[in-house]
Amino acid sequence: MRENGTSRREFLGWLSGIGAAAVAGSWLGSGVAAAADSVAVPVLRGVTLVDTGGSSVRRDATMVLGEGRILAVGGRDLPLPAGAEVFDLPGKYVIPGLWDMHVHGAFLEKVTLPLCLLHGVVGFREMWGFPQHHDLRRRIEAGEVFGPRLIIGSAIIDGPDSVLPMALIVRTPEQARQAVRDSVAGGADFVKVYPFLDRVLLRAVAEECRVLGVRFAGHASDHVPMSESSSLGQRTFEHMYGLPLATSTREGELRRRIAGMPLDPADPFVWFKGVREIEREAAGSYSAVKARVLAHQLRRNGSWQSPTLVAMRVFSSPAEEFAGDERMKYLPPFYKEYWAGQLARWAPVTAEEIRQQREYFAARLRMVAEQHRFGVGTLLGTDSGNPYVFPGFSVHEELELLVRAGLSPMDALRAGTSEVARFLGERDGAGTLRVGQRADVVVLDGDPLASITNTRRIHLVATRGRVITAADRVRMLAEVEKAALEPPVAGVARVACC
Repeated sequence: MRENGTSRREFLGWLSGIGAAAVAGSWLGSGVAAAADSVAVPVLRGVTLVDTGGSSVRRDATMVLGEGRILAVGGRDLPLPAGAEVFDLPGKYVIPGLWDMHVHGAFLEKVTLPLCLLHGVVGFREMWGFPQHHDLRRRIEAGEVFGPRLIIGSAIIDGPDSVLPMALIVRTPEQARQAVRDSVAGGADFVKVYPFLDRVLLRAVAEECRVLGVRFAGHASDHVPMSESSSLGQRTFEHMYGLPLATSTREGELRRRIAGMPLDPADPFVWFKGVREIEREAAGSYSAVKARVLAHQLRRNGSWQSPTLVAMRVFSSPAEEFAGDERMKYLPPFYKEYWAGQLARWAPVTAEEIRQQREYFAARLRMVAEQHRFGVGTLLGTDSGNPYVFPGFSVHEELELLVRAGLSPMDALRAGTSEVARFLGERDGAGTLRVGQRADVVVLDGDPLASITNTRRIHLVATRGRVITAADRVRMLAEVEKAALEPPVAGVARVACC
């Protein structure tokens, strides 16, 4: 017998590696797994596998998990280890564990980590790295804390001005290079750049990244065309910033206006928001020809888009639309005031502003979908930590917005699974449901290809050798609600998100 590459002999070989101590039981804790000297062997039987890596669907399948890996995939006749815990799941659907590629707030470990896990988010990219994030990752990987995999960015490099008071400000090329060196020495997986960097400073960052063999990602520079930043090596462009200008027939004229705008160092946000307004104007002169040329350049340079649609939707909407969101109970109380302050500067107020922003958001959805159709890689990212963008919860909103934009349900799922693995350069089948891949899977009560909203209907999650059942999810939510009321950790700054 050979099922999806797993023969009976190969499978029995896996089982012999597990040993006779394999035990039944789904085990989960807010701390370390119980029975560290034993191995749980969950079996998912009767499921439909939605393998985003191969864009394939397999019905009435059996999947065996153990030692943190997928041990075997087959039909109902697949041999099972003695004492395995069998989950009979007819009518359920299995997808690879999801990733959120734009997150802030990992330092709220009793909130962010469990909210991600119970919503099927098995890994995320922390987009503003601090030393405590690296310590948290060490504790997660040591098994001291149960959490997703973390990819950690540098402190945000910006300058000579910035809207972020805690950004790493650089004003000369040497300062920019030193900022990169310091970031790499501090353990950053990539360098995060921000839009005030001009051409000279961005080039210095790019050159030092190339020398040290590290990638840079983040906002498009408001001073440098998107295609040029891509050619310098920028790996991801966040929030669709830069895209309306890059695809406008009026790009030259509008860039000259940006160059002539006065900037008050005492309030750089006015300038920053002014550029965003010019980008909104640019969307009215969209060129499909320029979009195709841009897509070719991004593909050639290995640049991806992480549009963070759920965050952009909030900033494009009247603030009162989100008042009373019941999910606020899962976040520390200070977020309510903090987010209100952010939206006071962003949210449209007048009827005309609301109309303009709704039209602009619809145009941005079309741009994202068209870049995807032209072959530009799309990564699922939410920008959680921003107003009404919730850890874990909002991943499913982002999937729905990607489909609303024009991606198929399969392509939307790939943006948070197999495409993430491809972006990260993982070659072990990560992000798929293949034998040997990490046992990071989400079991759903409905078909996500029939309706992407079915990703919200989570039956269980398996990750890091543990199974999170429906009962576990209820308990974890209650624990998060309680943890949200605990005093903030000393030394943790309330930073604006980006």
